[in-house]
Amino acid sequence: MSFAAGMETIEHDGIIQSSGSDHVTVRITSASACSGCQGEGSCSLSGKKEKLVDIAGSYQVNPGDRVKVLMKQSDGYAALLLGYVIPLILVVTSLVVLISLDVPELPAGLFSLAILAPWYGILRLLRHRIEKKINFSIKY
Repeated sequence: MSFAAGMETIEHDGIIQSSGSDHVTVRITSASACSGCQGEGSCSLSGKKEKLVDIAGSYQVNPGDRVKVLMKQSDGYAALLLGYVIPLILVVTSLVVLISLDVPELPAGLFSLAILAPWYGILRLLRHRIEKKINFSIKY
């Protein structure tokens, strides 16, 4: 799948992990802002994280090939909304409501955090539907 010309995209460099007839797995290494620092190797604060992304489609690539993984910017905003913004709203809203009902702070805080479990459970149940809406592509 390729995106329309002129469409705003988010790009990440990646390396092909595996390639099948109908999908490709790409390893993306995201680095924190301090990744260019000279002391990165000895610092416990450096934040390199590797993520594996499955991309549907047939691509002429081989394991080890360097590629760019593309995602529409609007899909990135949707993922951000589902993964961070809505949970933040749920936690803050439930905390404010419980505190205004004179629930003690500790139980109110614990309940507000516990409300995240059902939300992420719902996302887990709907992951296949979400995966169909949020599309990735590869640029060689």
